Amino acid sequence: MADDQPFLELHHVSQWFGPQEVLRDVNLQIGRGETLAIVGESGCGKSVTLKLLIGLLTPADGEVRLQGRALEKLSPREMARARLRFGFLFQGAALFDSLTVADNVAFGLRQNMRMPESEILEIVRDRLHEVGLPPSICRKKPAELSGGQRKRVGLARALALTPEIMLYDEPTTGLDPIMTDVINELILQTRAQRPVTSIMVTHEMTTVRKVADRVVMLCPVARLDPGEPQIVFDGTPEAAFSSADQRVYQFVHGQARERLREMAG
Repeated sequence: MADDQPFLELHHVSQWFGPQEVLRDVNLQIGRGETLAIVGESGCGKSVTLKLLIGLLTPADGEVRLQGRALEKLSPREMARARLRFGFLFQGAALFDSLTVADNVAFGLRQNMRMPESEILEIVRDRLHEVGLPPSICRKKPAELSGGQRKRVGLARALALTPEIMLYDEPTTGLDPIMTDVINELILQTRAQRPVTSIMVTHEMTTVRKVADRVVMLCPVARLDPGEPQIVFDGTPEAAFSSADQRVYQFVHGQARERLREMAG
């Protein structure tokens, strides 16, 4: 593999569901160890991009490549191994309601690893400690947890298999400002403690500013001119906040006046 080859890549990727085009000819390269934030209006394809990166969706056109290999060309066994390299913090945490916290965190280990139960439980306790949760939480069910606790359990579960790549889908949605910063700090801590490539979808610009090395903004296909690239910004968070592109500037600063005029017109 060439040293300059992207670690993860969307190569001319398009995706649609029925008549609705969600992604159009997207090219995106992600380097190993990078922390990338993907932002944009609702419906621009951010969460779809995460699902394509992990192989939960297959692109209608183009390729998703991991270290130069197209995911859709992998055998089922190779794809299963590739997915074990990913951790995914789903929007809303997506915990199994019928399982305890400990069983949720242990789920991937029990499904994919051959190791003694004592070792699994040690990893569960370590990961929960890593996200700031005490051993006493192990027997609780998700319904007994606060929103912030569910997010942290979801992060502990994602980290249990020691992934190389972390995908975060709206990791701070629905949380108060203090708990939002707790999650941001845990994302930074995860990156500091282990070599990991991180891609997050978020609407929280405070998260982008604090956590991301790089930010990419997607524009909904319906708002693009023919042939216009769907990625309307790719650069540092600081550059996004001073962008000359009004779409980017208004989004990152939360200015809705122009969009209200468009919607009224």
